Amino acid sequence: MIYNTLHNRWLRMFIAIFGSFLGAAAVNLFIVPMNLYTGGLLGLCQVVRTLLQTYLHLSFGSYDIAGILYLLLNIPILLFAYKTLGRGLVIRTLICTVAYSVSYSIIPIPAEPIIKDMLTSCLLGGILCGVASGIVLTCGCSGGGLDVVGLCLSKRGSHITVGKFSLGFNAFLYLACLLLFNASVAIYSIIYNFFSAMVLDRMHQQNITVQAIIITHGDERKMSGFIMEKLGRGVTYWSGTGAYTGEDVHVLCVCLSKYEIEELRHAVHSFDPHAFLVVQEGVQVDGNFLRKLG
Repeated sequence: MIYNTLHNRWLRMFIAIFGSFLGAAAVNLFIVPMNLYTGGLLGLCQVVRTLLQTYLHLSFGSYDIAGILYLLLNIPILLFAYKTLGRGLVIRTLICTVAYSVSYSIIPIPAEPIIKDMLTSCLLGGILCGVASGIVLTCGCSGGGLDVVGLCLSKRGSHITVGKFSLGFNAFLYLACLLLFNASVAIYSIIYNFFSAMVLDRMHQQNITVQAIIITHGDERKMSGFIMEKLGRGVTYWSGTGAYTGEDVHVLCVCLSKYEIEELRHAVHSFDPHAFLVVQEGVQVDGNFLRKLG
């Protein structure tokens, strides 16, 4: 079921939109009522909104101007990322960004915090936002903002993950919060963002590199041809001998992202139902290894 869902573009788009809604809901229900800042591009927009309200005494009625600013600032970012990420991902990102901005604007903010304890609100909001962002990225989309910049770095072969890039940007943002507001706001906002980024990196499966070893009696050329043509991955194979049976076998080795492993597993067992597949997660790969974005 998961395999079919992740490889159906319409279902992926629907799930990505749901992830955008979930992220906006988590922010409005658990973070904003505590007067905290989410971090990232939206966090920057929230800080700008607060400064406009505090120092220029501007009133935006019942609407949160941060959502509108977030949508506007994403336009130049998407134009910058067009060549790197391609037309498809940019369009999907635009859809998710609009969905997030609209959800952020229409989901009501509780007059009183749902959870009185600030630390609990930070943890719950951070986990939900990390899961939401991870869902969007795993579906081959993006919620815009720093995710897009992080994806560009990942595409260009940088070792900086989306979550780590967000943490670096937010270090400067929360330093500004510390200077402009107070230590409590900055500290609890950092706690929220830390958990959000950690969950995001675990959910964002394209960041997790795996090594797959396939031991098969089948046609290694057909199997390696599928891996190269359909998955776009290089593969090395050699001949081996089963120690117990003494029979000749073929051994194939390929490195790919965790996002692609289910498709590989499905293909291997279609070629050879009795194939032996060993998968090791979290391996480090140097050299000409293409980081895909879904």
